[in-house]
Amino acid sequence: MKSAIIRVIAPALMLVGLPISAAAQITVPPVPNNLTVPEGHTLFLATRAAGTQNYICLPTGRKTWGWRFIGPQATLFVDAGGGVPQQVTTHFLSMNPTEGIARPTWQHSTDTSRAWGQVVASSTDANYVAPGAIPWLLLARAGVAAGPTGGALMTQTTFIQRVNTSGGVAPSTGCSNDDHIGTIVLVPYTTDYFFYRANQD
Repeated sequence: MKSAIIRVIAPALMLVGLPISAAAQITVPPVPNNLTVPEGHTLFLATRAAGTQNYICLPTGRKTWGWRFIGPQATLFVDAGGGVPQQVTTHFLSMNPTEGIARPTWQHSTDTSRAWGQVVASSTDANYVAPGAIPWLLLARAGVAAGPTGGALMTQTTFIQRVNTSGGVAPSTGCSNDDHIGTIVLVPYTTDYFFYRANQD
């Protein structure tokens, strides 16, 4: 069995130079109408993220091949004061126990509570999404879980917005024959994730 070849499209260490330190200025931007969070929900966590969108080369037909998305891997930050970024959440693909299927996951870095999301709307509208960037998304809660010691911050989540994206798009080359099957690419991206909860009475 051929071993997977893993490539990073751009140097991962360059992520430290991205504007994570601007976490204090994170605000929800205007979004396309289909990405608006329904009434009755309030923002409770605003984060800036850096990581990779990960793809694998697989056959798509007879003598055709293509990149298939296999999940994200990112770290989310908030401002710890004075513009200093502090890790607050990690983002990855994992099994949602509520459904028994893999979903994008956000796990709090301190209390280890988790939220799983399901995409309900996306946008590539050029009035919002930068050229060469992955789509903006609206996700609804697909499942939540408290941490082993009762931590529950992420269990409040009802909706998540992924906006202000940069990078992350699958490459246009490198997946064009049988020799490329199984190759994995890690494509750096940045984005802002906004987490909402149901209004408190």
